[in-house]
Parts: sequence; structure tokens; C-alpha cells
Amino acid sequence: MTILNETSQDTSIPTVRSGESEATLRYYSASQWQLIWWRFRHHRTALAGGIVLIVIALAGAFAEFLTPYTGTTRNTEYLLGPPQPIRFWDTNGFSLRPFVHGVKTERDPVTLRPLPVADPETRWYIRFFTHGDSYTFFGLFRSDIHLFGTDEGFLHLFGTDDIGRDVFSRVLYAGRTSLSIGVLGVLIAFVLALIIGGIAGYFGGWIDYIIQRLTEIVRVAPVIPLYMGLAASFPREWSTEQVFFAMTLILGLVGWPTLSRRIRSQLLTLRNEDYVTAARLAGAKASRIISVHLLPAFSSYIIVDLVISFPYMILSETALSFVGLGLRPPAISWGVLLQEAQNIRAIQQAPWLFIPAAVLVIAVLAFTVLGDGLRDAADPYTVTGS
Repeated sequence: MTILNETSQDTSIPTVRSGESEATLRYYSASQWQLIWWRFRHHRTALAGGIVLIVIALAGAFAEFLTPYTGTTRNTEYLLGPPQPIRFWDTNGFSLRPFVHGVKTERDPVTLRPLPVADPETRWYIRFFTHGDSYTFFGLFRSDIHLFGTDEGFLHLFGTDDIGRDVFSRVLYAGRTSLSIGVLGVLIAFVLALIIGGIAGYFGGWIDYIIQRLTEIVRVAPVIPLYMGLAASFPREWSTEQVFFAMTLILGLVGWPTLSRRIRSQLLTLRNEDYVTAARLAGAKASRIISVHLLPAFSSYIIVDLVISFPYMILSETALSFVGLGLRPPAISWGVLLQEAQNIRAIQQAPWLFIPAAVLVIAVLAFTVLGDGLRDAADPYTVTGS
């Protein structure tokens, strides 16, 4: 009896400190989404990319309020004018109120073309929540309040184009259009991928064979020529809304094969699991088994694929609009703005017209690093920190 007591005392489990015990308990009791969030928040680059995208999306959503002018307002006194930097001091001293320099007109000594240049002796002070161009806020009510503007003169942070439209305002409006096309296009492709990939992966057999041959036909079609051919078929008399809807539909209809293949492969792996067999024996329909039992098992990977698909949709719209086969003026998108800047005059005299290209690159990079971070966070073999 004494020997047994000594043995039990020697093999007793060592005491775990309370802090470590609580952390361990949190880890093993956490849901899948909590584990993904714990991994993701340690990915600083991905967090930065997500913040950048939120800022761009909010700026586009509230463009009417955040910009001093509408996207079509013209300033005939400042045609192809350079950006006006915000200042707090100049040769006349320091000012607590931000201001921009006034503008005067000079003649180009070679072409004799009038050139707008800054007048350092004149200050136009910036005010917040000023009255300006009237707009409809989210289609709910009309307002003319803008976040900032000037009491006198004008304000163009990114300069103006060749007919005097404010580039800063147009960049924000364009962001809303391009991002919304990307979102709607991805959603259409997502729904098609869930239906087609779910049916192929769950039923298999000849149904899977036919669907895979259809998927291969869509995949091998050259994407850009296909986009160009479909976009070129738009009637010229179509309104901006009709072209927008058609562009979104085209991008969604040709963007589903990749995600569909991944969903199919996951379902082929999971359809013979015990819980799926139990659901069949319980009389569950195929649609319920796919939507309730199978898809949630790898939903994190689906979300990662969706995020990674966004930049491809946005770049496709931009490329088509850039070559004149996508959205057309008066619609405002990043592709339309770049299409309007593709001339020698813009390259030589107005480099600020390429600011939309910089914003587009930032948005695509933000989507890319966000997708990488989500992919790492969804990997179950990644070390998790709480």
C-alpha cells in the first residue's frame, strides 16, 4: 500500500499556472471564426490592407459629402489646372486656418496658351461644412453641405482636367463605381460557383463530368477578347445604368469557374464523411446537406477566394473602360478616368490626371495583402496567438 501511494504521488500531474490554463481554455473552446480572427490580427500587413480598403469604400460611399464638387461640375476659370496644396504658412507668415493660394492667368511664351498659376499674394481660406453643389444623399434627401470648401475662389486638391472638372471629386466617385462593379460581379460569380460546384461535387458521376466539361469551355476561352467582344456588343444608345448592369453581369458570368472547381474538390472530399451519411439517413435533402453541413466546413476558404477575386474584377472593368469598351462617359470609374488621360498632352502637361492609376494600384495591392492574410489565418496549421 505504501508503494502504491508513493507511485501515485510521483506520477501526479504538475500544477498549471492560472494564466496559462485560461489561455489554453480559450484556445480549445474558441470557434473557427475566433481562431481565424486571432491569426488575422497578428498579420499587420493584411490589417493595413483592410483599413485602406475600408477608407476607399467609405470615401466612395460618401463621395457627395466628402468632395467640394460633384463629378461633373466644371470650373472654366481653371482648365487643366495643377493641384492646389493646402498650406498653413507662406511668405506672408503663419495661419491657424488652412488655405490655398489664389490663381492668376499667364501666357505660355511659346504657345501663347493661357496658363493658371498660383498667386502667392492671395489666400483662399478653407472652411468645413460649407454650402456648395446640391446632391441627393443616398437617394433619401437633398443637401448642399460638403465637408470642406472655400468661401471665395475654388479648391482643387488633385487639379482639374481639360474641361475644368475636379480630379479629386472624380476619383472618389470613380472608386464607388469600380468597387461596386467588383462587389456585384464577385457576388454573381459566387452564387454561380456555389450552385454549379456544389452540384458537381455532391452528386459526382455523369453530372460532374458534364459540368466539368462546361467549366473547361469557359476557362479556356481567352478572357480579355471575350470581355471585349461582349462589351463591344453594347448598343450605343444604352444609358449609363444599363451599361453598368451589363458590365457587372458579364464579369460575373465568366468569373465563376475557378471558385466552382475549388468548391467541387472540397465537396468530393467531404461528401463521404460520417456526419454527411448521418444526414442522408435522417432524410435530409441534398440542398440542405450541401448548404447546412458541407459548405460551412470550408467557408473560411471560400471567403479567402472571394477577397482574392475582387482585384481581378476591378482590373477587368478598368481595362475594358480604358480601351473604350466598358463604361462610357458620363459614367465615372477609374477606367474611364484613365481613358480620358491617355493622350500626349496629359503626359507632358498634366501628370496629375494619372492620380486615379495610383489609387487603383493601392486598392489592388490592399486586396492582395488582405487575401494573403486571410489565407494564412484560415490555415488550420498556422500557429495561433490569442
